[in-house]
Amino acid sequence: MIYRKIGDSDHPEHTDLELSVVTFGAWAAGGWMWGGTERSESVKAIQESYHAGVTSIDTAPVYGQGLSEEIVGEAIKDFPRDKVQILTKYGMRWDLAKGDLAMHSKDNNGKDIDIYKYAAKDSIIKECEDSLKRLGTDYIDLYQIHWHDKTTPIEETMEAVSQLIKQGKVRYAGVCNYDVDLLREASKYINLVSDQVPYSMVKRDIEKDTVPYCLEHNKAILAYSPMERGLLTGKMKPGYKFEADDHRASLYFYKDENLKKVNEFLDKIKPLADDKNASIGQLVLRWTVEQPGITIALVGARDARQALQNAAAMDINLTQEEIKMITGHLDELELVK
Repeated sequence: MIYRKIGDSDHPEHTDLELSVVTFGAWAAGGWMWGGTERSESVKAIQESYHAGVTSIDTAPVYGQGLSEEIVGEAIKDFPRDKVQILTKYGMRWDLAKGDLAMHSKDNNGKDIDIYKYAAKDSIIKECEDSLKRLGTDYIDLYQIHWHDKTTPIEETMEAVSQLIKQGKVRYAGVCNYDVDLLREASKYINLVSDQVPYSMVKRDIEKDTVPYCLEHNKAILAYSPMERGLLTGKMKPGYKFEADDHRASLYFYKDENLKKVNEFLDKIKPLADDKNASIGQLVLRWTVEQPGITIALVGARDARQALQNAAAMDINLTQEEIKMITGHLDELELVK
């Protein structure tokens, strides 16, 4: 496994937060929006990952409305706490109608719930306590706002996190889904070390503004959905059927026409994967974390076998020529929206 330090823009030499380049993404472990979950399989997947060098785990309270954090807590309870990095989030409430309505949804029992982006000070303090309890720990390594809340001043939000850092409940502050303007604003009030944003071979829009900003200001980029939620594994063919409550069914990426185009691209890079004795998915992951500014990739796994495959992606070596060749094929790929 490869490990990378997460930047401290004022004192790069002072930061001691090091994350595994493949970080375990525990969204699907919560079941919510992913067509259910098998708790014991998820626990095992996290544990096997850890033994393969994946020491960092990213979760959030809203994933399964607390279930994902509980699963992470259960999985790591016997590991030395200082050898695991827990990344979680705040600012999405399903138990309170305040802030900015994000979506109507259903919980894992099929009950209607409304989810709000809400990042007021009192709410964050409460959320942190709840997360610590579910995770079975007394501190969080990286605490990230999940989505921007238009109804709360960023200054108030970041003040709450600063307070949690002073109390030792949080080590570092990060954000998710922030563009450059939001990053600039939040950085006035707190030392932000990272931005967690979607990035994959078929979703590269952050290369325009976010990547240059983060490189210049020494902020890590944590790339989520690097496999575009299964699209880039090569296992989804035109006509693929999703479970009724799987959110992917409505996304343009999974239209038959796009599945066909993506699979044609993957066929072009398959000989290179074969040559490296790797799966297409492993090659995709390795390419992703070699892109400028991309610090780590968050990768989900349903079971231990998938988790170990993800970890092994870092054992592949790619030359600059090979990376260029992959990117060249990619630049020719045009998806239909």
